[in-house]
Amino acid sequence: MHFHFKHFSELTLDELYAILAARQEVFIVEQNCPYLDADGYDNKAHHLWSVLPNHNPDDSTAIGAYMRIFAPDIKYVGESSLGRIISTAKARGTGAGRRLVQEGIAHCQRMYPHVSIRIGAQQYLEQFYGSFGFVTVSEPYMEDGIPHIEMVLARPTP
Repeated sequence: MHFHFKHFSELTLDELYAILAARQEVFIVEQNCPYLDADGYDNKAHHLWSVLPNHNPDDSTAIGAYMRIFAPDIKYVGESSLGRIISTAKARGTGAGRRLVQEGIAHCQRMYPHVSIRIGAQQYLEQFYGSFGFVTVSEPYMEDGIPHIEMVLARPTP
């Protein structure tokens, strides 16, 4: 599985368009959840995505799975963060989502080695994120009509 990793300032227009289209496909169309996806944080994030299976690995617009990665203090005080985590319909069942989360954690730990990672997860994915070591740290709350929870992966010990 081939991954692309770029800061917002490095994205091409075609890559940005493909990322926004993939997020809208999953979060807005599939989940029937109208919300403002352009939340003012994309330009502060690194973007990580995999290419669809059976596509040219250099085709950075054929998105299979995607996430944003934030430095500490951008989304959460003192913690880095992963967000907007998706697997597109064509990539589901291939392990792309699991590999994406593994890659995202590795990038976070490499860039921000002594901080924990916090996510705001859809509650039905609690067990999935728990399998990576994330622990639930909040009561369920509603966000855009969908139950969510906050989860934290503790910082690695030196």
